[in-house]
Amino acid sequence: MTDSRWEIEGWQLARAREVVAAHAARTPLVAAPALGEGVHLKLECAQDTGSFKLRGALAALASLDDATRARGVVTASAGNHGYGIARAGKRLGVPVTVFCASSTPAVKREGIAGYGATLELVEGRSYDAVEARAKAAAEEAGMRFVSPFDDPWVAAGNGGTVGLEILDALPDVRTVVAPVGGGGLVAGIAAARAQRGASFRIVGVQSEACPAMVESLDRGEALLAYEGKETLAEGLEGGVSETTYAIARDALHRMEAVSEASIADAMRFAKRELDLAIEGSAAVTLAWIRAQPALETPLVAVVSGGNVDPERLESLMSAS
Repeated sequence: MTDSRWEIEGWQLARAREVVAAHAARTPLVAAPALGEGVHLKLECAQDTGSFKLRGALAALASLDDATRARGVVTASAGNHGYGIARAGKRLGVPVTVFCASSTPAVKREGIAGYGATLELVEGRSYDAVEARAKAAAEEAGMRFVSPFDDPWVAAGNGGTVGLEILDALPDVRTVVAPVGGGGLVAGIAAARAQRGASFRIVGVQSEACPAMVESLDRGEALLAYEGKETLAEGLEGGVSETTYAIARDALHRMEAVSEASIADAMRFAKRELDLAIEGSAAVTLAWIRAQPALETPLVAVVSGGNVDPERLESLMSAS
């Protein structure tokens, strides 16, 4: 992660929205009465590449000058960002190298390679170790490193365009619940809220197995690296950045962590009751909603991705 602070400007939100509208899907916002009256889902699992991460990848690559595009970019990813940037690179003509942990789900690794990106696997499951390798490779090759969260263009594309679409569809939304890994998604949603002058509350959720943002806020300092336990929400692993920590501290109403058992239950609930196959990183929002005695509605939960290996989902379904 970098120590430099950044912010998302209004013109960046506008440009990100333009690029995303041209090259990605406008995902549906649907009512989910099974989760409670006034609850809606922003189905980023229906996005091209199966995740919201395509949005930020498009915005970041479109912002590069011609010389940087020609040299190509390097990124580190738990899977979905790499998948998104591989797709964006193919669409925009930018060579892409993606570093992932060897434990990254096969559906994500196959998607990255399928779009023609160079895939480099790092032994183990630590995102922070993967990022360190990717940054070193980018510096050696003279290529741009594109962070999956610590970048204003990525955050504007990801959370910024998701937030704007939520406000377009549901202007009176009172609560937005979103997964938090490095914190780029909620940073973008906060920027969209500010740009529109909206007042909805943002609730961030991550796994108890890797609660880097929760602990950062508790300690009053950004945990730039974080070695958590194994989790179903592998897309939310790793540390945060100085910028995303500061935004979360100032912009979030609540930052919560949910148990692995509740994530598994939420994945099963989504499949059985909502007919949605979602990954653990997306299920954290549903897990949190299901545990609340009362909700401030209208509420939107961002269902961030559906890239779950079929074998893992089948195993979870049969274990209930």
